[in-house]
Amino acid sequence: MSLTNTIKPSFSGKVRDLYDLGDTLLFVATDRISAFDYILPDTIPHKGQVLTQLSLFWFEQMANLVPNHLVSADSAMLPSAFKPYEQELAGRFMLVRKAQMFDVECIARGYLTGSGLVEYRQQGTVCGICLPAGLEDSSRLKQAIYTPSTKAAVGSHDQNINFEQSEALLGARHAAALRDLSLTLYEKARSLAASKGIIIADTKFEFGLIDGQITLADEVLTPDSSRFWPAESYRPGQSQPSFDKQFVRDWLRAYWQEHGQDSGLPHLPADIIQKTSQKYIAAYEQLTGRRFVPATQQ
Repeated sequence: MSLTNTIKPSFSGKVRDLYDLGDTLLFVATDRISAFDYILPDTIPHKGQVLTQLSLFWFEQMANLVPNHLVSADSAMLPSAFKPYEQELAGRFMLVRKAQMFDVECIARGYLTGSGLVEYRQQGTVCGICLPAGLEDSSRLKQAIYTPSTKAAVGSHDQNINFEQSEALLGARHAAALRDLSLTLYEKARSLAASKGIIIADTKFEFGLIDGQITLADEVLTPDSSRFWPAESYRPGQSQPSFDKQFVRDWLRAYWQEHGQDSGLPHLPADIIQKTSQKYIAAYEQLTGRRFVPATQQ
């Protein structure tokens, strides 16, 4: 019997299940994968463990810059109701402090790609920020930019907003603090990743208030929340191979082009599932310098 069949999550997102424990939350990263805001019918082996272990790595790296919401990822700290599912949860859960979350996603971009590239080609801007003429697909920006977005419900699209709109949502002081902190964290992560042969093209952070202090929360710098490109194959002017779920997006887009989007959500081929799992694991191993060992084999 799986955990979710016995204990209903307080909230289920695209990837994470959250359990409200009173003073804390139990974050469980599943192996679900989403693309274009749809949860796909197949899972990716070990994905949830990679997301959790990589977040733990980055929490440690960023601890001198910002506090985080982590309490423990030690199985010994699991509440008694969850002990029967210790093996199922191993390596993929975090006990975290509750935070009063800010209603924006904090996105830092160092390269022109994704929705930013689409807007730039139409208007010469990204989220209202004017960029120099002549940039191309995957161009490195002279300076990283901060482009917040709204948080949408599962199945809906986040909406890019400009900084002034984020001020209206958060207040000027918090909006400025989140912008500055996001860019600081991104630059530190980008530098560390570059030393490991990985380009972090962009990433998304989430913050909340705990005891009145801005706190880093949720997942951090994972293949689900970031674009990771291998530096050795980087070539501006084209889309880049990646360590993230862009691989799945590309396959799904090609499938819909052939069969029509009204054909629904297809099952991923076995080789796409395997290669996606390998990409997630490769990102973890290259960034951390640690060998990934599935929790059940530790």
